[in-house]
Amino acid sequence: MSTGSTSNVLISTLRSGTASRLFDGTVIRDHFLEVPLDYDQPQGRRITVFAREYTADGGGSRPWLLYLQGGPGGKGVRSGPLSGWMAEASSEFRILMLDQRGTGRSTPITRTSLPREGDGGQQADYLSHFRAPNIVRDAEQFRLALGSGPWTTLGQSYGGFCTLSYLSFHPEGLRASMITGGLSPITGPADRVYQATYRRMRARNREFFERYPEDWPFWERIVRLGRHSEQRFPDGSPVTVGRLQMLGMYLGGNTRIDQLHYLLQEAFVEGDDRLSDAFLEQAHGLIGHLSRPLYMVMHESIYAQPGAEPTDWAAHRVLADHPDFDPERSRTPLLTGEMVFPWYAELDPGLQPLADVAEHLAQRIGWEPLYDLDQLAVNTVPVAAAVYRDDVYVDAELSVETAARVAGLQVWQTAAHHHDGLAEDGAGIFRRLYDMVSSPSASSSEE
Repeated sequence: MSTGSTSNVLISTLRSGTASRLFDGTVIRDHFLEVPLDYDQPQGRRITVFAREYTADGGGSRPWLLYLQGGPGGKGVRSGPLSGWMAEASSEFRILMLDQRGTGRSTPITRTSLPREGDGGQQADYLSHFRAPNIVRDAEQFRLALGSGPWTTLGQSYGGFCTLSYLSFHPEGLRASMITGGLSPITGPADRVYQATYRRMRARNREFFERYPEDWPFWERIVRLGRHSEQRFPDGSPVTVGRLQMLGMYLGGNTRIDQLHYLLQEAFVEGDDRLSDAFLEQAHGLIGHLSRPLYMVMHESIYAQPGAEPTDWAAHRVLADHPDFDPERSRTPLLTGEMVFPWYAELDPGLQPLADVAEHLAQRIGWEPLYDLDQLAVNTVPVAAAVYRDDVYVDAELSVETAARVAGLQVWQTAAHHHDGLAEDGAGIFRRLYDMVSSPSASSSEE
């Protein structure tokens, strides 16, 4: 797949809706863009990509800021009255909130739509067009269709991965870029990501249970019921130890970690021999993937590089090196985090129709490049990245390694936030990063 064939060429059709106002006066407008599924075949099959514009009152002439959401498979933020980073940014920008292809109001990928593409191999071929390089091609088509010059971007988590692809293949579209918790490794196999993730999650488990020591007995009892109970989640799917370990997603940030404490305390309000309905309902809301199947199906492919071995369920394979997370080898295994396992689709009714394509993707080789290392080495776009020192999803050491390979990228390392820093202190983080890209001679810093 060529990476620059559509550069500076508008080959898409924009359809914009009528402007309306939120209750705080913010003007919103919906935009739909018809783009090629495969940019190497611009006259071939087309899909729709959606984005919503947010403009503070009177700011219709302000420059654009593109927001790249986390994921994979995450739709753009649906904001009510603007707050946090959006309120801060709206004083200087019009914000374009992109639903990355396959998500939200873009042509969706669901458990019912994907099987219509054919067998598992054909579905995998279809999904191969839904990684970061094509997401940024779509963004470039939006930029050109909106008549914007080079614009500023903000990428959170996987949005930072997409930003590195943007810097690689379409730097001409960027005035400046900001990244929060999203400096992905740009070389090496997925295995190294999960080796780091297990280490970080071990430390985060320790931190949580040291803060709430009374919760460890609750967790032990929950695990015991996961092994021996025949209880079901609200969708009828089984309660297993592995699925209960997924509650470690709560540990991925500061804005909801305490919710895990409250949830564990309420696990047994109906007695020790059964998990409470309240616990099962809230836990299922976290671990179910019905509304975001791409998160599981595409997750490890975001690390798949050309010429490399298949990802082959890297998190599951690396588990062999971390027995304290393995329910087969640990009496009370630790909580896991942003890892995917082959049994996800087997146990989740929302994913069962996608089990075959997930396996095809896990064994796939011959991926297109995610990054252009030579271009990143001579980058001239001002870039600033917040690297969270204790981030359990995007490892800080791997992030700093990446930063060293991107010319002109400034790093702000901090232990004050976790992966959800943008939700916790969005205005402060946005302002700091924006000041850094506005003064690109400033040096990297640590706190």
